[in-house]
Amino acid sequence: MIQFKDVSKIYRMGENSLRALDHANMHIREGEFVSIIGPSGSGKSTLMNIVGCLDLADEGEYFLDGQEIRTYKEDQLARIRNEKIGFVFQNFNLIGKMTAWDNIELPLIYQRLPRARRKERVEEALRRVGLYDRRTHRPTELSGGQQQRVAIARAISTRPSLFLADEPTGNLDSRTGEEIMGIFRELHEEGNTIVLITHDPSVADKAQRQIRIRDGKVQEL
Repeated sequence: MIQFKDVSKIYRMGENSLRALDHANMHIREGEFVSIIGPSGSGKSTLMNIVGCLDLADEGEYFLDGQEIRTYKEDQLARIRNEKIGFVFQNFNLIGKMTAWDNIELPLIYQRLPRARRKERVEEALRRVGLYDRRTHRPTELSGGQQQRVAIARAISTRPSLFLADEPTGNLDSRTGEEIMGIFRELHEEGNTIVLITHDPSVADKAQRQIRIRDGKVQEL
C-alpha cells in the first residue's frame, strides 16, 4: 500500500539546510498495523505529512496503492486525504464551536454524501467509540479521551483504507491511552491498515511491526 524509495525532505534556512528525511526507504502492506517510532526532531512528523499527502518529498518516490504521488493533481490529492486516509492527531483537531456529531459529519459533507447516509455513518461511528450519548456535546464539554474518541469516530465515518494516527495517546493518561489503543487494535482486526506515529516504546510495541526513525534515517524492523 505504501512504499518510499529514497525519499528525502530538505528544509532550507538561509545558507543552512536540514534533511528531515534522508533517503528513507520503507514499505507498509495493506492490512498491517505499523508503528513509526522515534524521538522528538527525528523526522516523524515530516514522514507523516508525506504519507498523508499533506506535503511532498523533495527527492525520491512515494507510491500509494501502486501509484506515484507526484502524478496526482491537487484536487486528486485532496480527495485522497478526504476519502482514503483517516487522520487522528495528538491535539484532536476538533472544531470548538461544533458538537461531536457535527465534527464527525463535516468530512462527509465534503464528500457530498446525502443527509440520510451521513446520519447513518455518524451514528454508527459514535456508537462504535461509545459516545452516542455525548453526541450533542462540544469539545470543551468532553474529556481528552472523549475528544480523541470523537476524532477517531470522525476518521471511521469516512471509511478510509488507511488510518494515520500521530501521537494519538500523547495528551492522555495511561489508562485512557490503553482504551484508545484498544480501538485501533479492533480496527486492525477488521482488516484496516493502521500507521501510528509515536515516541513511546510501550505504545509502539502494541503494533504488529515497528519502523524506527532517527535523524531522518528510517530503519524497518
